[in-house]
Amino acid sequence: MSGASEIAAGYAFTGPALDLGALLWEGRCLPDAPVRVPLPVLNRHGLVAGATGTGKTKTLQLIAEQLSAQGVPVFLADVKGDLSGISAPGADGAAGGKVRERAEEVGQKWTSTGFPTEFYALGGLGHGIPVRATVTSFGPVLLSKVLGLNPTQEQSLGLIFHYADQKGLELYDLKDLRAVVAFLTSDEGRTELKDIGGLSTATAGVILRSLTAFDAQGAAAFFGEPEFDTGELLRTAADGRGIVSVLELPAVQDKPQLFSTFLMWLLADLFHDLPEVGDLDRPKLVFFFDEAHLLFHDASKAFLDSITQTVRLIRSKGVGVFFVTQTPKDVPGDVLAQLGNRIQHALRAFTPDDQKALKATVKTFPDSAYDLEELLTGLGTGEAVVTVLSERGAPTPVAATRLRAPESLMGPVDGAAVDAAARASSLHERYAQAVDRESAFEKLAARPKPTEKEKEQKKEKAPEARSKPSAPDRTEPTMLEQVVGSGMFRSLARSVGTQVGREITRSLFGTARRRR
Repeated sequence: MSGASEIAAGYAFTGPALDLGALLWEGRCLPDAPVRVPLPVLNRHGLVAGATGTGKTKTLQLIAEQLSAQGVPVFLADVKGDLSGISAPGADGAAGGKVRERAEEVGQKWTSTGFPTEFYALGGLGHGIPVRATVTSFGPVLLSKVLGLNPTQEQSLGLIFHYADQKGLELYDLKDLRAVVAFLTSDEGRTELKDIGGLSTATAGVILRSLTAFDAQGAAAFFGEPEFDTGELLRTAADGRGIVSVLELPAVQDKPQLFSTFLMWLLADLFHDLPEVGDLDRPKLVFFFDEAHLLFHDASKAFLDSITQTVRLIRSKGVGVFFVTQTPKDVPGDVLAQLGNRIQHALRAFTPDDQKALKATVKTFPDSAYDLEELLTGLGTGEAVVTVLSERGAPTPVAATRLRAPESLMGPVDGAAVDAAARASSLHERYAQAVDRESAFEKLAARPKPTEKEKEQKKEKAPEARSKPSAPDRTEPTMLEQVVGSGMFRSLARSVGTQVGREITRSLFGTARRRR
C-alpha cells in the first residue's frame, strides 16, 4: 500500500479545501484516503473532461455545492438543463439509496441540502431572469465569432464600431448596428467608408447580410437593454453561502456558437470590471464554462489570443475558470497550460481517433503510478483521474478517485419552479422588461435626407476627388492600424497592473467600457 500512502499524503492539506472523493487503488475504494483540492488554488483554473455519460455534470454540481458552502459564488452554464436541481435538497429515503451507498463508500457524511440559486436565461428565451448585452459592450471580436466572419471582415466590423463611437451612434441592439452598416453602404454614407480606413462596400455588404440572417434566427432577443451587470454573479446569500448563478441554456441549444461566445462575454466583462487582488484565501467567483469546445471551434488566431490573455490575467482578479469538455485536446495548448486543476472522467477508445485522443490525454498528466491508458478507459460513472495544485502550487500525485455524491437534487427541477424562483428574485424587476432607448437606429432614421441640389454638388465634386492621388500619406497611421495595430497588443504584457494597462486590456475582445 506504499503507493496509495504516497498519493494520499499528496492530498493531506492543512487549510480549507473541497472534498472530491476517495482514492481508488488496486480496485478498492479507500475512504480514509480523501482526495481534495485546496480552496485558495481554485483561481488557478481547471479542466473537467470526459466522454458523454461519465458524470461531468455531477462533478460540477459537487464542486459548486462546496464552493457555495464556503462562501464562494459560482457560475454554471446549464447547457442540457439538468443543473437546476442544485437549488433543491437531494432525494432522501428509498429514492436516495444509491446516493447513500456512494456516500458510505467514500466516507462522506451526506446531508440532503439545497443551495441559494439565481436562474438566468439568454435574452429571456427559456426559464430565468433575462440576460442581455448591448452590441457595443459585446464588441466586434466576439460578434465576428458569432457571425462567422473571416479576419478581414472582423477588422472591418471593428472599424464600423469605431465609426459609430466617433459619430455618437449608440449600438444597443442589432437593429442599431444594421442601421449603421446600411447607412455606410448607401449613396449618402458611402463616402464615409473612405474616412474610416478604406472599408470596402463589398465587405460591408457581407456584414449586413450576416446581421440580417442572424436577426432572422431570433438572435435579436439577446442584445439590448437593460444590459446585465456581471457584478450580480459575485453575490452571497444572507446566510453567508455563495449564490450559484445558473444560466439556463436548453432553449438555445441550436445556437451553440452564440451561447459559447456569450459566456465568453460574461467572463470578459468580469475581467474588465474587477480590480487586481492577487492571490486570495478564496476565489471571488468560480466560473464553469460548459461545452468549451464550441468556443474554440473555427476561432480566429486573434480570438484565441484574446481568450488566452483573459484566462491568464483574470486569475489575479480572483476569478477561477473551469473549462468543461470531452477531451483535453478540445482546448488549445496555450489555454490548457494554464489549467492547474484536472478532473478527467472516463474516455472511450472505440475508433482510431479515440485512441489518438486517449494517448494525447495521457501525455498531459504528470508521471503516475497508474497505467493511465488502461485506467481512463476502465473508470466507472462518477469516477475520475485527479491532479490538482497543492497549497504551495505544485501538482499533486495523479489519483484515481471515486467522487462524492452531490447533496442537492441530481436532476432538474421543473420549469414552473424555475419561473417562480426568477419572479421572486430581487433582480427580476431590474432585468425582466426590455428597454428600447434612442440610439443609432432612431438617429439615422431622423437624419435629414440630402436635397437634389446637394446630390448634384456631390456628383460634381466626385471627379475632382478621383483626380487626387489615392495613395495615403504614410507619415500617419491609418485608422485600421490605430484600431487593430499590433503595437497596442505587444505592449499589453508590459502595461498590466497600471491604470494604463487596465485601459488597454479592456479592448482584448473589442468590448467597450461599461457605463453604469
